[in-house]
Amino acid sequence: MSKSVIEGLKPPAVWEQFYQLSRIPRESGNEEGVRNYIIGWARERGLETWTDKVGNVVIKKPATPGCESLPVAILQGHMDMVCEKNRGTDHDFSRDPIKLVNQGEWMAADGTTLGADNGIALAMALALVADDSMAHGPLELLFTVDEETGLNGAMGFEPSRLEGRILINLDSEEEDTLYIGCAGGINTEGTLPVQWEPSPRDWTAYTLSITGLNGGHSGGDIHKNLGNALLMGAALITDLRLLGAKLTGFSGGGKHNAIPRECFAELLIPPGQEAEAEKLMAAGAAGFRGEWNDIEPGLKIEFASSDMVPDEALTDESFQKVGDLLFSMPHGVIGMSRKIENLVETSTNMAQADLNRERLHILTSQRSSSNFLRDNAGAKVLACIRAAGGKAWHNSLYPGWNPNPSSPLLGIARKAFQSVMGHEPRIKAIHAGLECGVIGSKIPGIDMISFGPDLEMVHTPQERMRISSVEKIWNLLREILSNLK
Repeated sequence: MSKSVIEGLKPPAVWEQFYQLSRIPRESGNEEGVRNYIIGWARERGLETWTDKVGNVVIKKPATPGCESLPVAILQGHMDMVCEKNRGTDHDFSRDPIKLVNQGEWMAADGTTLGADNGIALAMALALVADDSMAHGPLELLFTVDEETGLNGAMGFEPSRLEGRILINLDSEEEDTLYIGCAGGINTEGTLPVQWEPSPRDWTAYTLSITGLNGGHSGGDIHKNLGNALLMGAALITDLRLLGAKLTGFSGGGKHNAIPRECFAELLIPPGQEAEAEKLMAAGAAGFRGEWNDIEPGLKIEFASSDMVPDEALTDESFQKVGDLLFSMPHGVIGMSRKIENLVETSTNMAQADLNRERLHILTSQRSSSNFLRDNAGAKVLACIRAAGGKAWHNSLYPGWNPNPSSPLLGIARKAFQSVMGHEPRIKAIHAGLECGVIGSKIPGIDMISFGPDLEMVHTPQERMRISSVEKIWNLLREILSNLK
């Protein structure tokens, strides 16, 4: 990847850092490389740095002369990224750099997630610390690990060595918005035991594939009614089961916080029913395309015969249980907030399903600005899995961040926003899990705000970041820090 992809972009120091970070693998759980880069960078500049027991990094930069009495400000982001790639893309996230693609208005990646979520936060914070042209008070940079799989870095962080009681989180995705609250969340997983039997040898093997969906963030995009490949697949295999088909494979989705883009199923069709099965799938595909054409123009549903007949298929009873469970799993918006206009209050994401020799495994996630409703949504999913005869459990529970419209930091940020952008910001809470909720629960009274440049389609290979937005948010960050009192 040539540096020409960032040539001429402003501010150059931020884009240089983003380029360097994009060269370092940093999938959740594999942050050692990026952590070593950050620590080495800080030590080269003589800055105090330390790492806690779970791998989070803190860098401290003293105030510029004359600003020692200003409050300590924490700049916060996470080191890991969601690693998703298009089917057929040759990319190893454990060793390959992200290939940046400059599209003119947008920065994207070649067939993979971009990692602007949350690499741009690290890039801005490092560039700011390296910039000696701006007067500022004491700064603390907090970079966490494993945010994307359940805010685990923030959950394990011990804040006793932090002095700051003002925190700026750079993990939001709309340049015109200042965020002052977020949802809490919980994951619900389950397994359903299955039984197999020898495959009938004179049946025809078919593969069902659902691809081309947008996917998206299970919090920020859940209200868009995007297609869920797992639910489409579940509906189609249910139709085939009623035709007498047998199921030999089913998989789709991946990360708990990504709406599934793809689903694949393998089936056996009884002799003489091939044409009827193909007709049934063609009708189902036409129905889904018709309903989602306006928002999912790339949807592709294929049903093709195969010469390879697997040795085993699910028993009819297991197929029914698997199909019914998948088809009945809740997904999408459960309720809207009555306190904040247009805010999704509670939702659930049917995120991943995988059938193997012993069981069907299901992964879901629930979010809500109400801890009670979050837990209630998770309990309903748990009940669905148990009702089918499976085992289910919760994990990765994290708290929300209650909005404070009277926040002093918000007042400073609003004035800074007006000065930099020339118009008033939108003040919102987000239906996603920001680390502010966890950090705020550990540091009572901390004043927090979250903002960031325009990002679209995060957690998918279509992720992109508006190039002009980076400079605007950079200027906003500097303006806020210049006006802290």
